[in-house]
Amino acid sequence: MKTVFLSDAHLKRSTDERYGQLLRFLADLRAGRIRSIVDAPELGREHAPIDDLYILGDFFDFWFCRPDAIHPEFQWVIGALAELQKSGVRIHLCEGNHDFFLKDYFEDVLGMEVFEEWAAIDLDGLRTLVSHGDTADRSDRLYLAFRRFLRSRFFYTFQRLLPSSLIWTLANMTSQASKNLNSDNSGYLLEKMQTFAEEKWRENYDAVILGHCHKPVVQTFNAAGRERTFVTLGDWITHYSFLYCEDKRFFLSFYPPQ
Repeated sequence: MKTVFLSDAHLKRSTDERYGQLLRFLADLRAGRIRSIVDAPELGREHAPIDDLYILGDFFDFWFCRPDAIHPEFQWVIGALAELQKSGVRIHLCEGNHDFFLKDYFEDVLGMEVFEEWAAIDLDGLRTLVSHGDTADRSDRLYLAFRRFLRSRFFYTFQRLLPSSLIWTLANMTSQASKNLNSDNSGYLLEKMQTFAEEKWRENYDAVILGHCHKPVVQTFNAAGRERTFVTLGDWITHYSFLYCEDKRFFLSFYPPQ
């Protein structure tokens, strides 16, 4: 099983460098070029199509889009995801703190899997928890309350009633508010996420893979006599980082190849 994970592209404008880099990366995935991209000589360099792509939140800097009113700037990357799906790759999206209400379009229209907070998946026998990670710090009650409000039935109904142009303006505002409420340094957030991972290992998970903190990290630990893996995926703003998993092995790499 060959699986790719990425998060935190924060796509906004199609003219941004990260947007173009991500389109090229998706094209490489569709062409099966992942082994030539991953910095792991032991994998070999032959073409190898992947089975699954997991996007763990904040793929878009904002969403609030309706199935009949997709933000024009997002059309190209959504088209690239649809083409990748047509090639046989299963695509899964986790909602982040910038992009939510994704099910209406990505699951109901495009047939991609969407999960709102986390999912337990099997990676060649490794019980793995995947999540955006913005709820890993349960002590941040202000942010958690703000998050609940934005995902409430009231707010969902309210935003559906507004014109698209106003919705996109509102989305930019809530995106900035979310950034302000998540302004802790990455070291603090990484520590909170590692504590969260340790709790999940006690629940018999072998690996925990998170986004949100924008710092690319892979760490292995021995817990209860078994090797456990903790990953934060970094981002597609400064790192262009992604995780590749094959045969229970994790490889954190960067695009384009260095």
